[in-house]
Amino acid sequence: MDAELRMIEGKPVLRFERRLRHSPEKVWRVVTDPAEMKHWFPAEVEIDGQKMRFTFPDAAPVDSDGGEGELLESDPPKVFAFRWLGDVLRFEILPNDDGCLLVFTAVVTNKLSVGRDTPGWITCLDALVAHADGTKFEPPPEWLSRIEHYVRKFGLDEGTDQPDGVLFVRDLVWKPLDDAWQLLTEGTEDTVPARAAHPSLTPGKVTRSEPPRLLEYEWLQDGEPKGVVRWEFDHVPLQGTTVTLFQENAHGPEALAAWHVHLELFFAATQGEIRCPWPTDREEELAKRYAER
Repeated sequence: MDAELRMIEGKPVLRFERRLRHSPEKVWRVVTDPAEMKHWFPAEVEIDGQKMRFTFPDAAPVDSDGGEGELLESDPPKVFAFRWLGDVLRFEILPNDDGCLLVFTAVVTNKLSVGRDTPGWITCLDALVAHADGTKFEPPPEWLSRIEHYVRKFGLDEGTDQPDGVLFVRDLVWKPLDDAWQLLTEGTEDTVPARAAHPSLTPGKVTRSEPPRLLEYEWLQDGEPKGVVRWEFDHVPLQGTTVTLFQENAHGPEALAAWHVHLELFFAATQGEIRCPWPTDREEELAKRYAER
């Protein structure tokens, strides 16, 4: 079963299912024993009563300190639930004739992150099943297309047309702020960097530059300033990096589609994939979609 994203009481909840040909008791051990969890869970887990602690391996793209959590429910061999930082993870084991059904839900604090969380949890669950089966698990060699798939599926790439302009907010996974800034500006200081404007936009002068978090510049219409374009980067430890893109006084499907494509290309570049030329067909497809909203 593929992942589902639901909104429950205003919170994003990811839901996954896996069928295992093992008894609930065996699956319980794989799910709850820290010695077993190290074969599939993304961090090393320590449990001390109700307190939990998480440590990422050295190869992880984040700091080794994975933070703390709290055991919320332990009902062998049925339900295991805990809080990890702001997220709540719940494993329910349902017996059936030939083994059991594992239902995993993750109540997440940041909806933007579910585009990367989903393929991450799918990989973890596939590793869990392989470990329970006693088979070798090979993690996927490529992540970009998998993240892009779920970003599109869950609408995390869509912009909004607000009274003062068009707005996008995108997750950049764990890209360090300095690296994201360098990618956007390519060392340009006094003029608008090529990667900061899409082909249909005429940039004017830079109005604010605060490396590595903010770049703002005028955009022109008929040679005159019409408003500003603002790129803002933010990074939260253990949550990742986001970019907010705003174009003042721009409206309509064409403006939304152009920035939508631009941010798709920018995200791919943050993951090491430079795409060109400009995908005109994709822009036209998105303009039609935004027009129908």
